[in-house]
Amino acid sequence: MDAGSLSSSGTIKTRSRFPLQEQFIQRKNSRENLDRFIPNRSAMDMDYAHYMLTEGAKEFWLSRTKPPVPVDLVPHEMTSTFPQEKTVKPRRFIPQSSERTLDAPDLVDDYYLNLLDWGSGNVLAIALGNTVYLWDATNGSTSELVTVEDEIGPVTSVNWGPDGRHIAIGLNNSEVQLWDTASYRQLRTLRGGHRQRVGSLAWNNHILTTGGMDGRIVNNDVRIRSHIVETYRGHEQEVCGLKWSASGQQLASGGNDNLLYIWDRATASSNSATKWLHRLEDHTSAVKALAWCPFQGNLLASGGGSGDRCIKFWNTHTGACLNSVDTGSQVCSLLWNKNERELLSSHGFTQNQLTLWKYPSMVKMAELTGHTSRVLFMAQSPDGCTVASAAADETLRFWNVFGAPEATTKAAPKARAEPFSHLNRIR
Repeated sequence: MDAGSLSSSGTIKTRSRFPLQEQFIQRKNSRENLDRFIPNRSAMDMDYAHYMLTEGAKEFWLSRTKPPVPVDLVPHEMTSTFPQEKTVKPRRFIPQSSERTLDAPDLVDDYYLNLLDWGSGNVLAIALGNTVYLWDATNGSTSELVTVEDEIGPVTSVNWGPDGRHIAIGLNNSEVQLWDTASYRQLRTLRGGHRQRVGSLAWNNHILTTGGMDGRIVNNDVRIRSHIVETYRGHEQEVCGLKWSASGQQLASGGNDNLLYIWDRATASSNSATKWLHRLEDHTSAVKALAWCPFQGNLLASGGGSGDRCIKFWNTHTGACLNSVDTGSQVCSLLWNKNERELLSSHGFTQNQLTLWKYPSMVKMAELTGHTSRVLFMAQSPDGCTVASAAADETLRFWNVFGAPEATTKAAPKARAEPFSHLNRIR
């Protein structure tokens, strides 16, 4: 069991600073407040600099007195048949520090919640206490979407719809609110699916799947009045991880009962509790971190809590565990690189780091440090380049860890239909 340091019924701290404001280093006096460049000597190559000032200068003057380049005696066409050396792809530079840090006061330090998500509209949503804030990545502006009453708060989960406009907000009182962020208007409240807080959410087109502390998983069709269409029962404790596969056919769920379930959409039933496809018992602690592989549809990565510390890889068609890696610390979140075969994990005690792994060798490529408490949540930008991490130290950091994607000639994918397009005709 991975205990959160703040229970859901606990009181929220009084805000001591304005949320989502960029942190700057405080200077000691006005004389130091100068816009001057301070070189980083650790990043300098002194040996190379000395060479350029001595031997390099000699080579420069000698090159000016060299005779012209001789003409090739053998025509180029005759040499083109010889095998050419294979070009080696240059190693990508991975910045070791965050490119931006924002304040996140009142972020609930609870391993089982999911309080951060980055939508397809390039807007980041974060829940701080009873309030959901929106941070627009295109211009850096911050706005407050909603603040709920203490009787129903705090907010326990947030998740963007596929259209990047509508967002689901799970609450401590077992309800789920649906909001239109373009008009800042609440569309409806989903009730009756759970008896306790809703800590995990996952969209599958117009279906919103919710996971609760009561162990239930509920599929809600947001287009209709009687929204509960399927119920998955298997977990005996809180559901803290929910992820649909890219195809929308399989659902992965992780719980505080140390269990990982795979559910098949095709076998879902509205009349009775749906039977799972696989019940996986290999983890020895809570399973919250889940990530479907973007380049292999049936490959799932899962991470265990402080009593397990492992990242495991699964073939979800057969239920076989393909590999298991002990990371040495609590696994809080997992993200795949959309452009390379890499996996990013966030961790708790002792280093509170982000670790980049090469798949499938699982060789560490980089360890990113800066957070001073466990890194509870991660979210990925729509282009797949930037990762946002939120930690119990009440900071939100942005990392350029996955790099810029290579230019492709693929046609842009067709936009999904809005899940609320028929909301004005609720039956």
